[in-house]
Amino acid sequence: MFPLAKNALSRLPVRGIQQTVARQSHHKRTPDFHDKYGNAVLASGATFCIAVWAYVSILD
Repeated sequence: MFPLAKNALSRLPVRGIQQTVARQSHHKRTPDFHDKYGNAVLASGATFCIAVWAYVSILD
């Protein structure tokens, strides 16, 4: 590896990134909208889609 590239890589703030990741992993994450309602929204959307397709296919 070239000395210039080796010097540039050694100056990257790897330690700071590792500390930030470690700090963030200890926090309890509160559930967001997708955690609370994601499956219900997906199921209701799929039900609606199937119901509309069934209704349209019956009319045709």
